[in-house]
Amino acid sequence: MSTASFDAAEVNRPLLEAISISRMAQQTRLLHRVDLSLHGNQRVAIVGPSGSGKSVLLRALALLDPLSTGEIHWHGKPVIGEQIPAFRASVIYLHQRPALPDYSVLEILQQPFQLAVHQKRSFDPQWHNGKLRRLGRDASLLEKKQRTLSGGETQLVAFLRALQLEPQVLLLDEPTAALDPETSLQVEQLVADWMNAAKSQRATLWITHHPDQATRIADTVWHMAGGELRIQSKSNEGL
Repeated sequence: MSTASFDAAEVNRPLLEAISISRMAQQTRLLHRVDLSLHGNQRVAIVGPSGSGKSVLLRALALLDPLSTGEIHWHGKPVIGEQIPAFRASVIYLHQRPALPDYSVLEILQQPFQLAVHQKRSFDPQWHNGKLRRLGRDASLLEKKQRTLSGGETQLVAFLRALQLEPQVLLLDEPTAALDPETSLQVEQLVADWMNAAKSQRATLWITHHPDQATRIADTVWHMAGGELRIQSKSNEGL
């Protein structure tokens, strides 16, 4: 293979692939042989009724739950065994109702840097102060204890904890569901800024129940129903 052909293959290779993945739990089919590819600079909204498998799909893609069939590939290679921690450092799933440890917000944000997979990074207070200002908050939020946070504040802390790690893929499970419209737009803009900083190396999958949001945050919409990925369309179609 020539160098030019190899480079073209690298450019066209998906960041993340699901190959015929299924998930069963207590004899209930949650996902059924889903195939998908997510490329750099791709922004996807996932829509569908409650219980259709949207969250199950994102958790499966992040390898947080066991697969019944199929494989997850990262940069063209299956993710197995000891590769999983590094994969999860690059592909981060953000739950709609994140469970945070009962520490201060500052401690929660610092905690990931204690993990071996993130030891080459360091906590940056200036980065967080800048992001908090853009979200209409100030540094006093860092002093609050987890148990005193509102639902919206919890979502913001979990979002910042993920974004500070500079992942390549964000799997976002209704990350603005508890936020007011203005703050939701600010979160959307922070995600857009993160994408624009390294377009070819980053991508998003974003679950939303709001057609207007899907139009703003995605260039493609994937529809889930009955545990199957059934329809793909541009973000202004089929909602």
